[in-house]
Amino acid sequence: MGSRPDYYFKTTGIGSVPWIDTDSACARILKRLPDMPFWPQLVNRNPLEYMIAQFTEGLPLIDINKMTGAVTLSSDKREKPLSQFYNHYHADDLEYFSIGPDYARGLYSMIKFEKENPGTEEYVKGHITGPITFAASIKDKDGRSALLYPDLLEAYAEGLAIKALWQVRALEKTGKRSIIFIDEPSLSCFGSELLPIGRHEVTGILKEIIDYLRQRSEAIIGIHCCGNTDWSMIMDSGVDIINFDAFLFQESLFLYPDHLKHFISKGGAIAWGIVPTGDSAGNADIDELYERLVSGLNRLIDLGLTKELVYAASILTPACGMGMMTEKATEDVLDLLSSLSKRMREL
Repeated sequence: MGSRPDYYFKTTGIGSVPWIDTDSACARILKRLPDMPFWPQLVNRNPLEYMIAQFTEGLPLIDINKMTGAVTLSSDKREKPLSQFYNHYHADDLEYFSIGPDYARGLYSMIKFEKENPGTEEYVKGHITGPITFAASIKDKDGRSALLYPDLLEAYAEGLAIKALWQVRALEKTGKRSIIFIDEPSLSCFGSELLPIGRHEVTGILKEIIDYLRQRSEAIIGIHCCGNTDWSMIMDSGVDIINFDAFLFQESLFLYPDHLKHFISKGGAIAWGIVPTGDSAGNADIDELYERLVSGLNRLIDLGLTKELVYAASILTPACGMGMMTEKATEDVLDLLSSLSKRMREL
């Protein structure tokens, strides 16, 4: 973990949005979240932009239904596909692992917008599905997930790492510093039968991606989980930013006070997913959000951290992705986020 930038309530998004028109989506994001824009996952434009399908190109033993976005494990023998995969991986063949325009139209559009109309912001945010969620979501004909196949889990972790590096290189064309969130919603099932993997394995796999990116780029790396999980496990991975649902699950973060104090003291940052999404979208007003956020910030200060350090280490986001929401609800969430950021910066 390197030295911490001064975030001071900058705003960004998680990934998915309901809009279909790519340029319009990017323009709306840049208007409302100009200091840390994110490229939009346009899940209603093309099923290939669903969070698992979007990052399958170049990865071995995967069958994808391009009409529905459904992803399954191939029944082919593994030796040849894995050998081909590792030939490209060990050759650092970034283009082989590129994310094509059909899979991430918003990425290409955001890069174009930023190059043609460079703003004053320092950052641009990208995202990739994390290896635990990715492997847990892909099943064979018997219903067994790739999590249960160590060779596939390892290959997918390495494949997603090199795809994240390709994305960092692409985002560098904007002239901004890239932030990459590893999206791991499945970690909300950690400790249950739904996620048959141990703490040590989770930390090791996440650390593998983080170390891979850190050794090859200046990217800032975050982990997003929109449910309750073992946050000490996430902090132990060496990540720079933790992004969590601070509207519904704020209490869960403070179950690990010693980890939390150490994490922030050593350069870590918290991305507070303070504006509710999904069914809760539209049920909060700015005063309620302000009170929840300030309460969380004060609890960090009560751990012995300074107010200046806590504020500098705070980013604001929606609680989760917004792809399944209405366009109006999405704009309302982003407007609330922008207004809350302005209010916090006045403190």
